[in-house]
Amino acid sequence: MINVIGLGYIGLPTALILAKNGNKVVGTDYNIDLVDSLNNGELTFEEIGLEELFSEARSNGITFTTEYQKSHTYILAVPTPYVKEDKKLDPKYIISAVNGVLDVCEKGAFIIIESTISPGTIDKYIRPEIEKRKFVIGDDIHLLHAPERIIPGNMIYELVNNSRTIGADNPEIGEKIKGLYTSFCKADIFVTDIRSAEMSKVVENTYRDVNIAFANELAKICRIDSMDVYEIIRIANMHPRVNILQPGPGVGGHCISVDPWFLVGDYPDLTNLILSARKINDSMPRHVLGRIRDIMREHGIKDISKVGLYGLAYKENVDDTRESPTLQLLERMDENLAFGVKVFDPFVKSRIVDHQFMNFKDFLNEIEILVIMVGHNHIKSNMDLIKDKLVLDTKNICGFEGPYKL
Repeated sequence: MINVIGLGYIGLPTALILAKNGNKVVGTDYNIDLVDSLNNGELTFEEIGLEELFSEARSNGITFTTEYQKSHTYILAVPTPYVKEDKKLDPKYIISAVNGVLDVCEKGAFIIIESTISPGTIDKYIRPEIEKRKFVIGDDIHLLHAPERIIPGNMIYELVNNSRTIGADNPEIGEKIKGLYTSFCKADIFVTDIRSAEMSKVVENTYRDVNIAFANELAKICRIDSMDVYEIIRIANMHPRVNILQPGPGVGGHCISVDPWFLVGDYPDLTNLILSARKINDSMPRHVLGRIRDIMREHGIKDISKVGLYGLAYKENVDDTRESPTLQLLERMDENLAFGVKVFDPFVKSRIVDHQFMNFKDFLNEIEILVIMVGHNHIKSNMDLIKDKLVLDTKNICGFEGPYKL
């Protein structure tokens, strides 16, 4: 049996696809409401293909509980936040999950950590927890790290088609667990040591963060001298060895906006470029706020309640609001005592902020300035409804002339 610990955006799809492929799977989460919903056949977030996968997994006998199970294989997909003061990983959820496993596991059990962790986390925090419980690593317990590589909005496809890395102390153990992942992953699976696996995942997301920061800094430079950053990027990208990304209102999600801080926290004297990139991307919500003020001044609008933010999710076509640039922007508006801004997101079905609308037309009727923070397909198909608004298009998706840009 496989016990998957943590039934959020990463753990649940992993548990479901393992069950679909014939494995006996029990999913565990401390959230009683979440477990009850899943046992009642109700998903807690939307994802392409997730309902079908959920149905197949339930037909194959997957169950959900708040209790850790006696098992031989554990997959840990719990959150890994960072401490804002020193930017280091907060390992409390991983440590708690490992100890929960050690309370019930069979001798020789495999503990596979899928959560993204900073390099050295397993050596620093996990091995000591196991050893102080008098378990022998490599005999009583086999530790592995198989960092997830999926993104909300395309999870099911990427679970099957993205390559994977498995870090293990013993290559033979790594190959054995590779066999488990081969049961559903069609892409290449690489076996390496644990620290290399830890570092590789953090490096992937840091690389993306740095490249986004370059595009965002270009947007700021071009704004100062009234240049069109999108035209400049389009022309520059005609070069065969140039591929500049598009600027945006900030970086969200639980990967790109978080993982680089792990390196900054652990290597503060060596991460000048990474730290600068983080600061640039974290500054973009404030830059958007400045652009809103510019538009308000230009048109003599003094009432902030006439501003509407479209999009609460951190990326298009998902309901995931973790580290959302819109939420970051709202925090900055609170700091400046500017309350009353309207918000709408077609994917976010519950009210999570003040002045959040559930109907798009009602939302539009209340505002004069529309700020597109997320490029959902919904807004792309409703361009005719927003042409009479003052539009700040932070995603460069409007197909008509006139919107303000970053």
